[in-house]
Amino acid sequence: MKNNNVKSMSVNELWELHELVVAELNHKIAAERAVLEDRLRKLGSTITSPELKRERRPYPKVLPKYRNPKNRSETWTGRGKQPRWLTAQLRSGKKLDDFLIRNMAA
Repeated sequence: MKNNNVKSMSVNELWELHELVVAELNHKIAAERAVLEDRLRKLGSTITSPELKRERRPYPKVLPKYRNPKNRSETWTGRGKQPRWLTAQLRSGKKLDDFLIRNMAA
């Protein structure tokens, strides 16, 4: 279609053209998607939808490595962000080794 034809069209005619283009694009996209899903199925892939998520692998339980001497129920495994009780103690001059749980099975 020439550019002159589009410029001479009314708003209603342009809108009808827009709807025709959108409908045709939707039809072609759906057909292409069906072809691609068929190819995936033939390859043995079970994932056909982006909404499916992989399951996380099971992580082993991590035993605590450090304990708060003031409150024995507060522990830390040594992973992730340091707890507030530990950062406060470290700022006051204590060392991380002071909070180690001594009877850990190695």
